[in-house]
Order: sequence, then C-alpha cells, then structure tokens
Amino acid sequence: MRLADATWTDVRDADVDVAFVPVGSTEQHGPHAPLGTDTLNAVAVAEAGAAAYEEGDATADGNGAEETPSAVAVAPPIPVGVAEEHRAFDGTMWVSPDAFRAYVREAAASLTRHGIDRVVFVNGHGGNVEALAEVARRFSRDDAHDGYAVAFTWFEAVGEHAGDMGHAGPLETALLRATNPDLVREDRVAAASEGAADRWGEWVSGVNLAHDSDEFTENGAVGDPAAGDAARGEALLGLASDALAELARAVVDREST
Repeated sequence: MRLADATWTDVRDADVDVAFVPVGSTEQHGPHAPLGTDTLNAVAVAEAGAAAYEEGDATADGNGAEETPSAVAVAPPIPVGVAEEHRAFDGTMWVSPDAFRAYVREAAASLTRHGIDRVVFVNGHGGNVEALAEVARRFSRDDAHDGYAVAFTWFEAVGEHAGDMGHAGPLETALLRATNPDLVREDRVAAASEGAADRWGEWVSGVNLAHDSDEFTENGAVGDPAAGDAARGEALLGLASDALAELARAVVDREST
C-alpha cells in the first residue's frame, strides 16, 4: 500500500505490519543517469519488497482458502540526503547529517501515532548509511513510543553483485534499466564508461584521502555502467526485494527494545 495513494480510512482499516520508508538522494549520477537515481532505486526496491512480503505472508486456512495478507505501508520517499560529497556537480542537493537525521526520525515517528510501529528505512545512497544507522537506533530507543526500526541498503543485499557497486556504475544503471529505462540516457553510456573512475576515492593506509567525488572522477561515474543491463537489473531487484521481505518479517516478529 502506497501511503501517498491511500486515503486515511484505507490506512485505518488496513492490517499494516510494517512501514517501508524509501530514502534516496538528489545528486549527480554521471552524464547518463538522473539525479534522482538513488531515490528511484530505493522506491523500486521498497515496492518490490512489499509485494514479496505480502505474497509470502498469505497463508492458507484449514479449508485451503487464502486469508488476506497483512499489508506493508510504503511511505513517500525522502529524496534529499547526505550528499555534499557531490557538491561540485550541478543539480546536486544535500542537507547536513543533523538535519537529515532529525527529519527522517521525526517522519518515521509520526507513523507510530497510528499504530505503525515497525519501520524499515530502505536506502539507496551510500552517503546516508551512517546517518540512517543512528536514526534507527534513536527511533528504537525513543521512550515516547514503542517503535522499532532498522536501516536496509539495497546494494548491500545483492550477494556477489555487491562487489561491483560503484557510483552510477553497473549496479545502479542495471536497476534503472530494469525499472525506469526511459530515464537512462543510453546515448551517453559509452562516454560515461570511458570517463569513469575504477574505484571510489583515493586510498592510502586504509584511509580515503578524497572528501569529494570530483577529486577522483571527472564525469561523476565510478565503475562501468555498460556492464549493467536490464537483465542484471531484474536479478538485482529480485535479490534485494527478497532480502528486504525477509528482514521485514524479522522486524515484525521482534519485540521492541
């Protein structure tokens, strides 16, 4: 159930187990992918994960008839995150980690007022990872409600594919090609590949010396986007959504701390 499409009475009458809150970013993704890539991918995984959860939650009664499954409430996405590292590239937006943490936590806490007290933040941007982990901890420790939250980053839950994660590279481009193909500038993919960096950052003794992405990638891409076709994107979506559904069941079953 998309909250933005539902009425308040729809939500009141639904049997909502858990809310998925997609969290992305509005930032450069090379010359070939849209600024909203992280948000679009987070939404795609959240919606596919909700479908996987609800399908798996359908059970048969003694007569073999299916009961109505519990619902997942998919919240509207949070489209601006911790992304100052991309400030050199036009169109990028960002907020401070403090502002981000406060906004995300308070937005999620509003759901508890309506009995939706289990939340999974479905993240699509690497720069949000650290802040979202803290948000989940603070949300779960808040004595004002009985809520519990965790943060899930889709590209960390795709098995062996995770090793190919760059930025606007094969994984993000593949998922876009599978879910939002019209937004990939296919005529710019070759140029994006030629100008992409091989890896994120400049590393010495385990430390990244580069604070901003323009220090190591001229066109904003890291990794070869040409290596991410739509078929790979479908596989990524399946892996991520199944992992999200499994996590959601564990969150629903877990008592709050």
